[in-house]
Amino acid sequence: MIIKRRRFKQTKPLKERLVEEAHNLRDQAKLLPNGPVREAVLKKARKIEAAAHMDDWLNSPGRRSPKKDETPGSKGNLSSGRLQ
Repeated sequence: MIIKRRRFKQTKPLKERLVEEAHNLRDQAKLLPNGPVREAVLKKARKIEAAAHMDDWLNSPGRRSPKKDETPGSKGNLSSGRLQ
């Protein structure tokens, strides 16, 4: 028997979900006393905010694939298959 995978259709964009979660975590942290638990919640919020910024960067219109001559290792360090 094959188990069917549960799939969910997301109604909000990823960035919106990430920002909302970071905001909720910061609100939770305000209610916690100073200590390692609060610091862990704030750290998680910072990581989520970083993910939201990465999503912005990855989806920015200026992003493009590297051209053939821009790929690492494609420039003149190799000659006839030998290292110089």
